[in-house]
Amino acid sequence: MAIVERDAPYPELKKSHTAAHKGTPWSDFKPPASAPVWNVIQGYGNYWLLMAAIELGAFDTLQKIGPCPLEPLAEATGLSRRSALFLFDGLVAIGMIEQYRDVYKLGDLAARYLTTDAVASMAALIGVAPGPLENWEELAETFRRGTPSQPIENDPEGFYVPLVEATYPTMLRAATRADLKIGYSRTPNLRLLDLGAGGAPWSVAVLSQNPTASTVVNDYAGVLEVAKRRIAAAGIADYESRVEYLPGDFHTVELEPNSFDMVILGHILRTEGDEGAQHMIDRAFAALRPGGRVIVSDYFRDNTRKFNPFGVLMGVTMVAATRQGHTFTNEEVTGWIRATGFEALRLIEPIGFNSMYVASKPE
Repeated sequence: MAIVERDAPYPELKKSHTAAHKGTPWSDFKPPASAPVWNVIQGYGNYWLLMAAIELGAFDTLQKIGPCPLEPLAEATGLSRRSALFLFDGLVAIGMIEQYRDVYKLGDLAARYLTTDAVASMAALIGVAPGPLENWEELAETFRRGTPSQPIENDPEGFYVPLVEATYPTMLRAATRADLKIGYSRTPNLRLLDLGAGGAPWSVAVLSQNPTASTVVNDYAGVLEVAKRRIAAAGIADYESRVEYLPGDFHTVELEPNSFDMVILGHILRTEGDEGAQHMIDRAFAALRPGGRVIVSDYFRDNTRKFNPFGVLMGVTMVAATRQGHTFTNEEVTGWIRATGFEALRLIEPIGFNSMYVASKPE
């Protein structure tokens, strides 16, 4: 009698066909679940649901009127009951807001990260973090060509101005908390070089916590306007005399050699490719005084690619958005830092997903 193969395992196979008896995997008896595939498919909808909620002011509305049933939310957002139902139920389903007995509530997650005026707001970041959205639809062709059809290098200021505005709250928290590990606030008359500074969160953090520090802030001229605005708004005493602005490409702009106590390479290496990243580490070494420190902050791929998927997927984002950018493994970055001549290398993580290598130029 022929044996009829079945897709699902018989109950008795749960005893006889275990990993101890058959090894792993034993997919000829128990096929893998399809959930990981569905999670990726649904991720596309989840992203656009979150984007719609930001655009419609869903989180700000809940913050303003407090926990409430659906009808006030529909009225406040100008939506029909049907639209409001699936907007707010969808946000509950993906864990962005809370619901209990038909009452919707903002929750700690949304209150901290998704309202526009939160201290750690990511509301503006959600739309710009993936890079040019149209590039994702042609990712396969980008992989074939090696470059996207609309790389951000075509209009760097047009891309980076909204990006640095959106990333500023997160980067400022990381830079501020890094002082607990780095101790820049305890360095008298510290002179900082902030390369590719964006909105200058590092300069703001250092100037705010070290009253004797000064900084040279570098970026494209248009991006420096954001930095100037952020520094002026930070309420830093005597900031006009403590800040110098240096417009230009951080690869070619003239830097004073052996003149700085700290150089920041904050989330800029992953846009530059291998040679560009190594060049920036070399430039930092040349600009530092003996005993000065470099801070290399970025998203890194772990050496085995198993423990930090965020770093790997950020690399995919770079391939989708830039001509030569990608993320680097911890081994690659530490190798370049040591090869340049830095010593006393260590890794810190002041906030989640924000890793920083700190190393010193020999005395």
